[in-house]
Amino acid sequence: MKNKIRHYRKINGLSQETLSKNLNVSRQTINAIENNKYDPSLTLAFKLARQFDVTVDELFTP
Repeated sequence: MKNKIRHYRKINGLSQETLSKNLNVSRQTINAIENNKYDPSLTLAFKLARQFDVTVDELFTP
């Protein structure tokens, strides 16, 4: 599943480390999601969308 997490993270001036701390996950998890190596749980997908004030559909595309 493709995503725009890196794009939203950068325009919000967040590092992977900061984002991971905000969401209580590891930096490696954020890295894996950004590189399309890991699909987040539905709960984490909603947390990511909330973090960037976008919908899950705006953040992820099949």
